[in-house]
Amino acid sequence: MAVPAQLPARRARRVIARREARWGLLFVLPAFLLFLAFRFGPAIAGLVLGFMDYTIGGDAQWTGLENARRLADDPVFWQALRVTVGYTVLYVPLTVAASVGLALLVRRGFRGVGFFRSVFFLPVVTSLVLVATIFSWVFSSGGPWSRILGWVGLPDDSWLASSTLVLPALALIGVWSHFGYGMLIVLARLQDLPREQEEAALTDGAGAWQRFRFIVLPQLKPVLFFLLVIETTASFQVFDLVYAMTGGGPARASYTLVMALYDQGFKYFDLGYASAIGVALFVMTLVVALIQRLTLGRDN
Repeated sequence: MAVPAQLPARRARRVIARREARWGLLFVLPAFLLFLAFRFGPAIAGLVLGFMDYTIGGDAQWTGLENARRLADDPVFWQALRVTVGYTVLYVPLTVAASVGLALLVRRGFRGVGFFRSVFFLPVVTSLVLVATIFSWVFSSGGPWSRILGWVGLPDDSWLASSTLVLPALALIGVWSHFGYGMLIVLARLQDLPREQEEAALTDGAGAWQRFRFIVLPQLKPVLFFLLVIETTASFQVFDLVYAMTGGGPARASYTLVMALYDQGFKYFDLGYASAIGVALFVMTLVVALIQRLTLGRDN
């Protein structure tokens, strides 16, 4: 007699669960519609505009792959691509290395560790425009960095005015403003790792580097893969720092793909060509993420 008595209760629970699900969907619906309107809508519109000739106030004309041919023949686009790849090569390894190193530094509990964690994370929540203003002075010809270089006998010219040194300067500033985010992610993973293996290795005489390389690093692989993907994506989309500090100069030495997209869309109002640059940027970012997935995140 117990089974029939349970059936109405189960049906009642299912009815209540369906009702709660409907109410939950109802509350989520406004945010979902806004997400569709302001995220998917512009993305789809940008994809379509990449195959059209369109300027503000003009008629849109379907041109097929004409914008792609323009990209292939545009030396400015290839220059921007080289600059973006160069920035990525400098920025991503330094950011990941700084994130891991500082996470290991503040992993252990010591007096004032909370203060240091907050200080390391502070650049992440600092306005990039403010950061650009301060570091424009730091790297200027009469700024602190130039004076330090002059004291040690190195050229004291402004890094931001040098076509060779402007990318390293921007990469260092980018690392400074982003490593705190990666540090927190790595730190969260480090605090979840069991200490027994490290303690056993320490008992067997393993040094700090050996413990990190053979015990800690393999367990950080999923986190490092995640960091590589998000930092690579961020480096391909760098804009505000470059725009506020150099404007793409000198001589387009810091002219990135997003700078090219901005100029085409908001200076020349060639929205079709700007959308084509955006589509190319999306495809390149996706391809790089897939390569990282195949090489580093295969087991995760």
